[in-house]
Amino acid sequence: MTERLPDVQASRPDVSVGLSQVGVTGVDKRVRISHEGEPVVLMAEFEAFVDLPRWRKGADMSRNLQVIDEIIDDCVGQDVHRVEEVCGAAAERLLGEHEYTTRAEVSMEAGFVTEDVTPASDLKTQNTATLHASATATEDGTSESIGATVTGMTVCPCSQGMSETRARETLRDLGVETHTIDEFLAEVPQPGHSQRGHATLIVESGGDPAVDLLEIIDVARDAMSARIYNLAKRPDEDVMTYESHADAKFVEDCVRSMAEGVVERFERLSDDAIVRMEQVNDESIHQHDAHAERRVQMGRLRDELGDTAHLDD
Repeated sequence: MTERLPDVQASRPDVSVGLSQVGVTGVDKRVRISHEGEPVVLMAEFEAFVDLPRWRKGADMSRNLQVIDEIIDDCVGQDVHRVEEVCGAAAERLLGEHEYTTRAEVSMEAGFVTEDVTPASDLKTQNTATLHASATATEDGTSESIGATVTGMTVCPCSQGMSETRARETLRDLGVETHTIDEFLAEVPQPGHSQRGHATLIVESGGDPAVDLLEIIDVARDAMSARIYNLAKRPDEDVMTYESHADAKFVEDCVRSMAEGVVERFERLSDDAIVRMEQVNDESIHQHDAHAERRVQMGRLRDELGDTAHLDD
């Protein structure tokens, strides 16, 4: 009879300190979901963690991988409409498989392709977003999150303001009347240095977030100065350039625009849901990047946007 192999992970550690996260990262898996009635195949990268008590040497890593495989196999056999459900099911099963843990977390990232149409030439094209999904399971329940990172274009209002001042002075020196200058500058936005912007919007709530991934992508894309497109003919480039300079935004403005979009579009989202909004701009005339972020409960965000009487508080 084969001697039973020792369970080293279950032994006591040399240093009795608990750990908040122990698990696996960089787990590549193919996931199939149903989105708007169409099958979608994602090449996803998973992370899976559990907490570890101070009296146990190690976690059972292989269980994490086995659970992810089992959940993905289940997805193949049934219609799964939300990727956060995949993470939630995996986190709950991890919690049950690891009898010594009180918390299990599963997250995934994947490229997600959406269909689009160019703004002037009306040609079909595609855009790629990075999908973020995660779930945390405890004995009190499971919370899930869904979100995306998208790319767009921003224009700096400060440099645009300097360009407008130069244009105004030049036109005045050429003898153009003031009212004509005002009308011209109102119709023709002046140049400002532009950036490629990266907007991230993630919504977390107990159970399934009451939001749709495509709506998240739309809100994030619309928060920047202009959308960009993988395919762009010259008329499309003209539209993007004009629209971005007509709506110049600081990195802070993009996050605030995202906040407005969240409140307008996600009416069904509960007040205790948590929203994370982040904007990163790849600066074109600096060697650094610009960053702004807000993490807030939905109820607080609704209150802030509805309260204009105490802006100096």
